[in-house]
Amino acid sequence: MDDQMITSLRQALEISPDNVPLKLHLAQVLHQANRLEEAEKEYTELLRLTNDDKPKIGLARVFFAQGAYSKCNVILEQLLDNSSDLDLLLLHSRALLREKRIADAIEVYEQVLEIQPHFQDEELDKALRVAGTILADDEADFAGHSIQRPLVTFQDVGGMDAVKKEIELKIIKPLLHPDLYKAYGKKIGGGILLYGPPGCGKTFIARATAGQVNAQFISVGLNDILDMWIGNSEKNLHQIFEIARQNTPCVLFIDEIDALGASRSDMKQSAGRHLINQFLLELDGVDYNNEGILIIGATNTPWHLDTAFRRPGRFDRIIFIPPPDESARASILRLKLANKPVASIDYEAIAKKLEHYSGADIEAVIDLAIEEKLDAAFTSGIPEPLSTKDLLQAAKKHKASTQEWFSKAKNFALFANEGGLYDDILSYMKIKK
Repeated sequence: MDDQMITSLRQALEISPDNVPLKLHLAQVLHQANRLEEAEKEYTELLRLTNDDKPKIGLARVFFAQGAYSKCNVILEQLLDNSSDLDLLLLHSRALLREKRIADAIEVYEQVLEIQPHFQDEELDKALRVAGTILADDEADFAGHSIQRPLVTFQDVGGMDAVKKEIELKIIKPLLHPDLYKAYGKKIGGGILLYGPPGCGKTFIARATAGQVNAQFISVGLNDILDMWIGNSEKNLHQIFEIARQNTPCVLFIDEIDALGASRSDMKQSAGRHLINQFLLELDGVDYNNEGILIIGATNTPWHLDTAFRRPGRFDRIIFIPPPDESARASILRLKLANKPVASIDYEAIAKKLEHYSGADIEAVIDLAIEEKLDAAFTSGIPEPLSTKDLLQAAKKHKASTQEWFSKAKNFALFANEGGLYDDILSYMKIKK
């Protein structure tokens, strides 16, 4: 039926090629028939024929169906500048969620709930409406997390000597020698920002830092802070800081901090700006005593952080966490293969072949090698141990995921490197300024 209608509409357009209602109807029928590329072409041509919003809406829906969520969001942001259409807001929230822009998705969904307070959506409710309620009871458990005292130290971190030395000088010595620092009027604690490609051990470094000084460790993710309801996110953030203040010395680790501290100039919604302002208030410690609290933020995209976060007394120390070096890669291999059936493994030879691989990439290589062995075992009935050759073969099938990150980071390091902020990226990539 659709094919017949499409043929008829195309024939009619041959007679009247600039007939906007006819062309719009064809685009909608093509979309319904899941002929997305053809629908995209028709909607794009309509943009040249009319200023009406319908082709833009149709194009946004086609991009969503194609999985081109970034393109979809660009169109929707423009459309929603002068509109509060419920369907468009829902589409925008879903597209933001799929683009993993969680904080933005929550803000848009909040607008939906302001229009229809009892509205429910299974996908969005499940992903976004998880209240990050913080419980400040005697055990200081919150959102399923508890305060820990990590047993890992820098001895458990293979390689990464330059990173460990920088943390030692800037963070650990002040916490281990507080009286000396107080004699010079310097506060103990403060904030540092760990940045670099995903999967390169920022969380592990933060945990090892706490273990190195025998401090309490609180790990906080987005779901522990962000809440659907206006004002609750700020309360959750304050309660987390209060728990840290009650348990000094304490390392408070905040992952994906860019989602909480995005540039205020980029934010259209006041809720996001309020959360950033609350964050800055907690960091400054003007109304609270942050003595003995080390706040470690981790981000893959430091360029999205509000510049106010990098002022002295906040995240004034920024440390680049590169992909593991050769020594660290060998350590990761040993750790990940510790309880698996292996033959004689040349860890150093494999590590040498895995340059630029993140810890997560190395784990993926091991998984691929295991899958190959399992496949062979189903045929032969004999489970064979993993060998050096197996792991090298698997490495050929999995490319380093960090390269994509560096291609984007390089642009910021070359063209937006205020105060030499990203010089470490250039050094790692062996690029001269």
